[in-house]
Amino acid sequence: MPANRFNGFSDYGVGIGLRVPHYRHILEKKPVVDWFEIISENYMVDAGRPLTVLDSILEQYRVVQHGVSMYFGSAEPPSREHLRRLKSLVRRTKTPWLSDHLCWGSVDGTYTHDLLPMPYTFEAVKVTAEKIRQIQDFLEVPIAVENVSSYAEFHVSQMTEWEFLNEVVEQADCGILLDVNNIYVSSQNHNFDPFTYVNSVPAERVAQIHIAGHSKFEKYILDTHDHPVLDPVWALYARAIERCGPTATLLEWDDSIPSFEEVHAEALKANRYLNPQEKPALAVTA
Repeated sequence: MPANRFNGFSDYGVGIGLRVPHYRHILEKKPVVDWFEIISENYMVDAGRPLTVLDSILEQYRVVQHGVSMYFGSAEPPSREHLRRLKSLVRRTKTPWLSDHLCWGSVDGTYTHDLLPMPYTFEAVKVTAEKIRQIQDFLEVPIAVENVSSYAEFHVSQMTEWEFLNEVVEQADCGILLDVNNIYVSSQNHNFDPFTYVNSVPAERVAQIHIAGHSKFEKYILDTHDHPVLDPVWALYARAIERCGPTATLLEWDDSIPSFEEVHAEALKANRYLNPQEKPALAVTA
């Protein structure tokens, strides 16, 4: 697959995460939304309300899948049953690409249920890239790996995080879900220039961008997804769009979730950078 295979999705505009508190509003009001991102694991079931809602959403909206448990960086192979269910969902949604995190989170079948940062070593690059290739081939859909927010570092690391990301996506021949909020959070926790990160990723491989809010504490910043997007993150987003061009953008708001209208209005602020020649769009709720 060519490195620029995500270019065909540059018209996706701005999406928001499909969340339970907004189900009724979306189904009843049918708001104008470019697309929804779903957490794959919430819909990898055989029946029930989540699938019923999803099928109704699919009748009107484009849907992209995002995962939270693939753990590309864990040394153990992925569960075949997990992959089987995931592939079934991919066929159901017809997602044009599928994303998950560049992290580890399991050892010998024991899961941490967390997105843990990788040791940035050449050995980890090789193991991780091979795993991504195998999963991508099995699912038969392009994969984009997301940079995670980081609160710890490994002394054995042989390169920067962005160098590690670049090595992995080149060897795996996959895309990038560039989370600019995570970049900012990690930059403040580890004292590096976030613009150096954004300027260093291969723009032709960026399939999607995440924006979100975060919380600042006395000694660290936490990726909480419970606030509007802050100005430093918008600045990074603006630079990412300058480098990558129009890119599918997703606002994450996963805790202390406000009304659909408030989330949608915050997401649409991204149009100031995606379409700077146009007047800011207003959220349409019906």
